[in-house]
Amino acid sequence: MAKASREFVYGLNPAFEVLRAGKRRVFAAHLNEGMRENSRVKKLVSLLERNEVEIEWTDKGRLMQLSGSRDHQGVVLKTTLYPYAEFTELLSVPRMLLLDNVEDPHNVGAILRSAEVFGFTSVCLPKKGVPEVYPSVVKVSTGATEFMKICRDDSANGYARKAAEAGYRIAALDMAGKASLREVAAANHEKLLLVIGGEDRSVGQFILNMAEDVVGIEQQGRVNSLNASVAAGIAMFALGQPR
Repeated sequence: MAKASREFVYGLNPAFEVLRAGKRRVFAAHLNEGMRENSRVKKLVSLLERNEVEIEWTDKGRLMQLSGSRDHQGVVLKTTLYPYAEFTELLSVPRMLLLDNVEDPHNVGAILRSAEVFGFTSVCLPKKGVPEVYPSVVKVSTGATEFMKICRDDSANGYARKAAEAGYRIAALDMAGKASLREVAAANHEKLLLVIGGEDRSVGQFILNMAEDVVGIEQQGRVNSLNASVAAGIAMFALGQPR
């Protein structure tokens, strides 16, 4: 079956960021009739009008039908699909992020939101084992995806191999990792690929074997694990752009 060429991005923040970033074509905006006087919706309408986007005022039921979610916040945009980059386009940056076995779309969106904040705006998503940049992922990222270069054209192992060949040091986050974030940050590597694993399945053994640094996060508490997106945020804050 042929893949659809359009999708419905939903949520107020994502709508603003899709329009501001200009990475996608926006065909139409579907807005909740009951929110005409909402101040943020008014700002969005002005932005839509400046971009000459057709506006349809409708009800919540129609918005839920279009978005497939109750979390639409009264706004659904009909757009082109997320525009992925080629892996080679990512190689000019000092910090790259690779997600391996992160299966939950909510975690992917939350990680991407932190990645945009901490300068890891070049992201490798494997073709299998990690969700695509679905509208639900865009929503959780609050639209951060629109300002990132995200590729989805290889396996996690393939990305790691190519990054190593391009001079990137591989640092994999793992609960049992012996290296500390402080040590890796202090080394101030010029080019670094940070690999984040999932909560049910962590970073694959191939990448753990090839990583120069397998990094654990020191913990003081009694609860034995951090949510994947929280751990990723801590690591990206510590290992951000070289100083």
